[in-house]
Amino acid sequence: MNALAVRALLAVVFWPSFFFFWCLGPFVFFLLSTTSSQVCPLLERREQFLAMANATLPMLALQNLIYAIPIICLVLWSRILPEPARAKRIVTCIKLFLAAAVVGALWEYGSSLICDGYGQPFFSSAWEMTSYLPIVNLALNIPLYVLVFSLGHAFSTREDDPMQDQGDASI
Repeated sequence: MNALAVRALLAVVFWPSFFFFWCLGPFVFFLLSTTSSQVCPLLERREQFLAMANATLPMLALQNLIYAIPIICLVLWSRILPEPARAKRIVTCIKLFLAAAVVGALWEYGSSLICDGYGQPFFSSAWEMTSYLPIVNLALNIPLYVLVFSLGHAFSTREDDPMQDQGDASI
């Protein structure tokens, strides 16, 4: 396959995953990866809260793997079209993504431990601080989304070769 076909294939994977997983996914995954508010009042012991919070870990891992798809596409694009300026921006994306993934996982795990206030007597008050992590996550995700969108646009837009256009005009 030539580079243009691979770029197009990556664009077919990148754009839907970016919009559906990154823009719509957080709402769905947050609901799936935290302990249900209907279950929280039924929990009575610390071990039960821990078991419910630990049960969310596979969903958190899956969530981060799915969120990584646009980043993986950027890395593959950079291998096809190496450019030092874009490579530095991709490294910045990876760092922002890793930080956002850790903060998001802490927030969702902490939300499961505290469980809308029901688990507070069992756990350190430090877990209550996880309720402020969405602000930090937003501060990380806004530049990440903008950077990934701009890189995706730059990689998926076809750069026409003026020499090739002149050759086509002579035919």
